[in-house]
Amino acid sequence: MPARKMRVEVYDDDGNRYTITFDGHVTRDKAIRLFDLIELLGGVPEPNSNWGRRISDMSKFDKVHLIITKHFPVMWFSSRDIQSAYEQEFKEPVNLSTISTYLSRMVNREILLKSNTNNIHRYRILTEITQLSNFSR
Repeated sequence: MPARKMRVEVYDDDGNRYTITFDGHVTRDKAIRLFDLIELLGGVPEPNSNWGRRISDMSKFDKVHLIITKHFPVMWFSSRDIQSAYEQEFKEPVNLSTISTYLSRMVNREILLKSNTNNIHRYRILTEITQLSNFSR
């Protein structure tokens, strides 16, 4: 298996940019460790941090995208998973049909990858790694 390369850029609250490059065999465990490092650098906002005051300015689409990047950065999820996380995070109800619509739009915009198994729709963030693995099949 050829070596893979993953590069992540993170900006902190002061506008500083951190670039993290990972070369080699990328596994789920290594990717999770990388995202843990990103979280330590402030790349993933905590629920009660500074981004809380900007939530009122966010559209539902942006809130759904935030939930996906925060709670499901490297794993498969369903629309019900997103609905549950959304309602817990923002303390407001959201229809499952609304979530499904936004996930479909994210698939069309190539933000997410969609998998259908036994009439169950699963989604995952589309990254360079998932794009390469799809082309190699």
